[in-house]
Amino acid sequence: MSRLFCFGLGYSAGFLARALAAEGWSVSGTTRDPAAAKEVPGADLHLFTRERPLPDPAAALAGTTHLLLSVPPDAAGDPVLDCHGAVLARLPELRWAGYLSTTGVYGDHGGAWVDEDTPPAPAGERGARRLAAERGWLALGLPLHVFRLAGIYGPGRSPLDAVRQGRAQRIDRPGQVFSRIHVADLVAVLRASMARPRPGAIYNVCDDEPAPPGDVVAFACALLGLVPPAPVPFAEAALSPLARSFYADNKRVANRRIKQELGVRLLYPTYREGLAALNR
Repeated sequence: MSRLFCFGLGYSAGFLARALAAEGWSVSGTTRDPAAAKEVPGADLHLFTRERPLPDPAAALAGTTHLLLSVPPDAAGDPVLDCHGAVLARLPELRWAGYLSTTGVYGDHGGAWVDEDTPPAPAGERGARRLAAERGWLALGLPLHVFRLAGIYGPGRSPLDAVRQGRAQRIDRPGQVFSRIHVADLVAVLRASMARPRPGAIYNVCDDEPAPPGDVVAFACALLGLVPPAPVPFAEAALSPLARSFYADNKRVANRRIKQELGVRLLYPTYREGLAALNR
């Protein structure tokens, strides 16, 4: 039997876990919140943090054939790698491992295109931590694949939800674009990689159209029949330090490799198709 173990069985990993569990896979993973157990019915969940590692990792991971790593690094490094890397390196049945990283490792390119061959040059601490984690995992000797993710959206977590909740802002920063990916297309990429493993591969996971964030909010409002909020200059926008840090990077991320190497055909090639589907 194929067995998926997810370190960090959260939003994105949950969609993959539910899809595989419906096909008869055994699914296990970790969470910081015991209440999250209901998110993947039947999953064997374990509490995990840097301060509270798995008490018996060999037993928890026994039989794992596929491993997904989605716990973000902290100031001290990657908590999973630090706490359980040695055990993971010895898993005898492991056929595929995936690390969920971020396109933030490329840094700022002034709106120019980047691809997987572009040298990483993170602009801030968040991207630097991710790049260090990527390199640590690649050096461990697992059958590892790195997925550099654009901004993830999907059911319950999209600009439509932000508009409905009154949280959406149309931030005006001329020339700024972001790349995105619908969670269903992320799952399709991960499954395609499982079917065609190439350890050491790096994939950008994003849709076909990097777009200004204000355009996306305006489109979401149009779908809901609402007047979009007035544009707010970036310097005046009410943003958390984390949200503001995303604007330090401006680039267009190319996704040719997931199409050419993995044969992925995006269900939602732009935010328009993705948001329209979520609004049905």
